[in-house]
Amino acid sequence: MARAALNMGVREVAEAAGVSTNTITRLERGEELLPRTTADIRAALESAGVIFLADGQTTDGGPGVRLAK
Repeated sequence: MARAALNMGVREVAEAAGVSTNTITRLERGEELLPRTTADIRAALESAGVIFLADGQTTDGGPGVRLAK
C-alpha cells in the first residue's frame, strides 16, 4: 500500500532500501523478514514521503498510510 501510494516500483523501493526486489516481494506477500530489513524498507518509504500511522493515531499534516495488521 505504501509503495503504491508513492507510485514506486518494486525495483525503486528495493534500491532505496538497499535490499533485493525479492525481499520487497516477500514483504508484500506477508512473509516475515528480519527486523532490520523491515526497518530499512520502512525508512526508505518514510524518506520518500510516507507516514505510517499506528492504530488510532492521526496526523496533522494530511493523509498518511495505514498498514493492516
